[in-house]
Amino acid sequence: MKGIVYKSTGSWYSVKTKQGIEYQCRIKGKLRLDNLKSTNPLAVGDIVEFDLENNDKSNSGIIDQVCDRKNYILRKSVNLSRQTHILAANIDVLFLVITLNNPVTTTNFIDRFLISSNAYSIDTTLLFNKIDSYSKNQILEIEKLINIYTKIGYKCIKISATENLNINKIIPLIKNKTIMFGGHSGTGKTSIINCIEPKLDLKTANISTQHLQGKHTTTYAELFDIDYDARVIDTPGIKGFGIVNFDKNEIGDFFPEFLKNKNNCKFNNCLHINEPDCYIKKMVDLNKIALSRYENYKQIITSDNLKHR
Repeated sequence: MKGIVYKSTGSWYSVKTKQGIEYQCRIKGKLRLDNLKSTNPLAVGDIVEFDLENNDKSNSGIIDQVCDRKNYILRKSVNLSRQTHILAANIDVLFLVITLNNPVTTTNFIDRFLISSNAYSIDTTLLFNKIDSYSKNQILEIEKLINIYTKIGYKCIKISATENLNINKIIPLIKNKTIMFGGHSGTGKTSIINCIEPKLDLKTANISTQHLQGKHTTTYAELFDIDYDARVIDTPGIKGFGIVNFDKNEIGDFFPEFLKNKNNCKFNNCLHINEPDCYIKKMVDLNKIALSRYENYKQIITSDNLKHR
């Protein structure tokens, strides 16, 4: 039998078939996928093949095969004994939910997330949430960010989940798609999903006033069927986003404005750091490339223990 992983809670996986029947499944032996050393061999969104236990008379099964993934989003795991954690697989559209405060979403976090989505060609939209709660100066700050990211090809939408503002602009982007919402805890990912599909009524929590961070009401990634013939993946909040499985030489290729201009550098293997006649650095000096993007790029390739070819 074949199905899609809708929820992972450790050693058990909820798998739903094309007929809409859900089975609780375990893994047969040890699965190793895509040569990844990950904390989770299976992720929400994976397509798997499984056999029923107890002569087909129960709703439990054994997963013995995982179909090839078209893409996945992964990050460094907090578990230091392994290298990565796969957030979700087989994603059509990714929404990165950003807030200016309560909690703060830094451009470094944004750019790290975009490297992963760009590397696997996942269509990504930036959602600037809580737009109703910001001052005029904060709105100007958001407009600056929107200007930076729209110039390099990313869709940006200002929304408010609490006021249901501009949620309608998301709908055309999700029809017939498997979508994922990512971002820090407290940015409103689950609230946005509730706006799109109120009948789900997913649990949300208030911001912690002590640390101005969100509480982890979503503890496991989970896939839900919603209207518009779509599926949505709700993920736990992410505090940090480490870059893994990349070489230093290729990080720049996942910055669209770097990729577009790198052939004008003097050296083919230019890392855009200390090399002479670097066209990327010249573009930064001319304000043609955002300084925040360049500073984040430098921080990533010098601090993430990336390999150098």
